Amino acid sequence: MNTRILFFAVALMLMSCNDKTVQAEVDTENITEDVVSKKKSIKTLKEELQAKGYQTFDYIDEKTKDTIVMQQYFIAFLKRGKNRSQSKGETDSLQKLHLAHLGKMYDMGYADISGPFGDNGDIRGITIYNVPTQTMADSLANADPMVKAGRLEIEIHPWWAAKGFPLR
Repeated sequence: MNTRILFFAVALMLMSCNDKTVQAEVDTENITEDVVSKKKSIKTLKEELQAKGYQTFDYIDEKTKDTIVMQQYFIAFLKRGKNRSQSKGETDSLQKLHLAHLGKMYDMGYADISGPFGDNGDIRGITIYNVPTQTMADSLANADPMVKAGRLEIEIHPWWAAKGFPLR
């Protein structure tokens, strides 16, 4: 009797492992197909960016021989503003509004990265805007509550980066 129970337990375990293995293989195939089907050609990527008004250029990477698409972004330097006379309560409130504004810019796809500098210099932080024009970047940056209150001032420069390359 114990041998039969052991046999059925082992058989059940093997059958259950087999099903999971097959399922995992199917899921991996679907993921791979999704990733491959979503990858755009360089030509399509450039056409889509240019149709939205973005400036681009490309070059061939000498090591990999891959075509690299460069896109123009706008880097906003958030500098110490002239009006820093707010009370601690006002400053704390403005900071919350400032962070909410930056979060909104990120969520809407207008800003790719933001952050403060680690020193106490005149340049307080940066935001990299992923928008087609400097006018748009300037408008979004100047809508920041800290800028409106005069605690921060904005200085924006065009900045080029390879499309799709992550920070590391």
